Amino acid sequence: MTSNSTKLLFLSTLMMGTILSISSNSWFGVWMGLEINLLSLIPMLTSNKNVMMNESSVKYFIVQAMASTMLLFSILLIQMKYSMKWEMEMIPSMMVSSSLFLKMGAAPFHFWFPEVMGMSSWINCLTLMTWQKMAPMMVLSYCIKFSPFMFTIIILSIIIGALGGLNQTSLRQLLAYSSISHLGWMISSLMVSENVWELYFIIYSLLSLIMILLFKQMNLFSLNQIYSSTNMKSETKFLMFTVLLSLGGLPPFLGFLPKWIIINSLMENNMATLMTIMVMLTMITLYYYLRISFSSFILSYSENSWSMTNSPNKSSFMLSTTVMISTLGLSSASMLISLL
Repeated sequence: MTSNSTKLLFLSTLMMGTILSISSNSWFGVWMGLEINLLSLIPMLTSNKNVMMNESSVKYFIVQAMASTMLLFSILLIQMKYSMKWEMEMIPSMMVSSSLFLKMGAAPFHFWFPEVMGMSSWINCLTLMTWQKMAPMMVLSYCIKFSPFMFTIIILSIIIGALGGLNQTSLRQLLAYSSISHLGWMISSLMVSENVWELYFIIYSLLSLIMILLFKQMNLFSLNQIYSSTNMKSETKFLMFTVLLSLGGLPPFLGFLPKWIIINSLMENNMATLMTIMVMLTMITLYYYLRISFSSFILSYSENSWSMTNSPNKSSFMLSTTVMISTLGLSSASMLISLL
């Protein structure tokens, strides 16, 4: 009971820190909100049962403290040297952006993210992949503009997200590299429009939630657990890979919708080169999702009809419903758009 009440307390301060950062009208308010957010997550990452989780919380704290220090010094230097509207200057924008990229784990500042994800619980992984990205992304939107620096960050994020996931056996690290790849798309969507970023973030969060709930329910942590059929039914595998392919952005699924909008927006803003490179590199991400899907179906052992006699419970029904939403989301959204 005490554990649950303390978690609830830290969760509320975690959310408060993010809201403070987003709604603040001064850079010091933004920094303060990010600090509250960081200090609230550290106790949630620790565990008495698992020493490795404590190690990941220390890693997370060191990196985030470094990013916060960078942000604070950048703000102080800028306030002393530049007048108002300094966000439009190249160097100050790069200084603040770099500290925010380090906070959210975008390449080439990604080194800590797969390490921390690989040693965290599934719920903490979900928090790191979704909620913890929100405040830095919103703050980044205040000073983002198209530049060679942003171009490099976007391309690097998608390259590292694609290549890093190729030789992974840990599902948590696989999702971490997938998240880095998605960050590249999110940063490019911020350069186009904040509304497009919001749509991308909401759909990405929904798909990540479904994926992590499935993994948590099945108690899966590595790829070889998926391959043995004794762990799960073929129907569950099918549901899982539907969401995985949707997360990868395969066209019939909901995950393709925000990418489709970003591709259109980038073309309209004469950024065809960036868009082409992004699409080509994202194919690698989709390849390793497809590889997992095909391998696990092909390598499945023969099942006995009596080996899996679990009665369907409420949570599995909920998961299958949400998977159907993710599958049919693009077609229903397309129909709505055509009707409008």
